[in-house]
Amino acid sequence: MLPATPARHARDTRHLFHPDHLEDFLASMRLGLDHLADALTAQAGPATGVLPEQAAKVVADVDLDRPLGDTRAALAEMSRVWLDDAVWFHDPAYVAHLNCPVVVPALLAELFVSSVNSSLDTFDQSVGGTFVERHLIDWTAGRIGFGATADGVFTSGGTQSNLQALHLARDAALAAGHATADLRVLASADGHFSVQKAAKLLGLAPDAVVTVAVDDDHRMDPLALSRALAGVRDAGHVPMAVVATAGTTDFGAIDPLPAVAALAEAHGAWLHVDAAYGGGLLASARLRPRLAGIERADSVTVDYHKTWFQPVSSSALVVRDSRHLGHVTWHADYLNPKDAAHPNQVDKSLQTTRRFDALKLWLTLRVMGPDTIGGYVEDVVDLATAVGERLADHPELELAATPQLSTVVFRYRPAGLAEDTADLLAGRIRATLYERGAAMVAATKVGGRCWLKLTLLNPVATLDDVLAVTDAVAALGRELTAEAAA
Repeated sequence: MLPATPARHARDTRHLFHPDHLEDFLASMRLGLDHLADALTAQAGPATGVLPEQAAKVVADVDLDRPLGDTRAALAEMSRVWLDDAVWFHDPAYVAHLNCPVVVPALLAELFVSSVNSSLDTFDQSVGGTFVERHLIDWTAGRIGFGATADGVFTSGGTQSNLQALHLARDAALAAGHATADLRVLASADGHFSVQKAAKLLGLAPDAVVTVAVDDDHRMDPLALSRALAGVRDAGHVPMAVVATAGTTDFGAIDPLPAVAALAEAHGAWLHVDAAYGGGLLASARLRPRLAGIERADSVTVDYHKTWFQPVSSSALVVRDSRHLGHVTWHADYLNPKDAAHPNQVDKSLQTTRRFDALKLWLTLRVMGPDTIGGYVEDVVDLATAVGERLADHPELELAATPQLSTVVFRYRPAGLAEDTADLLAGRIRATLYERGAAMVAATKVGGRCWLKLTLLNPVATLDDVLAVTDAVAALGRELTAEAAA
């Protein structure tokens, strides 16, 4: 005998997103918005300086098998385990990594993206979403300068976009009859680490990535690239791809794209431009010329969640010739059969289930327009330039290079301070700024030496805001130096 069928709605279903529970949904959203507003108004500084062991303990103490049963209580607990000590990227004293404050239309889109929960893998899970994403890819391709054959797909971030680009380059080389063991990728010594990671994941040789020297402005040196390409050929290997960077992580350097493109073409190598950082220049009429030559690439990475002020995640890979995307296509009868009557985005993506992240950029463009985004990019680039000019004349702070995009690499090193001492102070200054909740700066190494880095992605921040951070660095340098001498 079959067990009795439980009554419909025997369980409490108020937590489901459903028209029957619209009031419960709205009440929860209002509670959440009020809670967020309270946190925003109470926020004082980019971070509280909590240490890892403290942050770990408060989370570990939560018993996930004993629900609180109340939204207010859960929000209060959420604050204790995360929000109270969250890092706020919109604070002017946050100048660490490539994280941006986000525009409100994109946040509005997030409500719909998560609530409706469309999946962009197939048409029958997204319908209009399929074409919103495609239209945005076409629009971005047009900004790059690609023609009618271009295509692309949204991804989770620059690392995935770079991986897929090199996947396409590898398979194009294999289709041409080359062996995997012979393939080499040439990239700037200042390029992103995801290039090395991608080579490893793609099964290339351990020494497949050939690093190319940079010039005094930290841009790929075309002469060095020419020699490296010749060296690859002389060793009997195949230059599978050249990866140019439009906005290096440390210096915001943009490789000389026309010269790099000419060399890649001469050697039959795929040209990928990693514009994860510098891609926002596509929205600026004044700064767009800095990307001259990008239209000659075979593929381009653009991270909208950096210089387009979108919430994570929002990135895209755009290719000049749509046919190459077929290298990642695999047909499944239960999802995207070969004879499918409708277009399916999974045919050109490394992912299957995928969020409708394109809606964030769509609403941003429809509410604000690209010129406003481009203006924000100009603001942060101009701010970095102004900060660099001030630090160049600072008696205690040393500038590593003239800012090119929106990063500033510097350190505390007054006249007479030894390099080794400056190295030690850089890390201590950074940690102390965080622990005191005063500011968040990043760290890097240049020529094996320790430096600090400001990444300016806040169009609301002023020159005075950023100079307050650099003044704090100088003051801490003096304080820590005095302590060490005492």
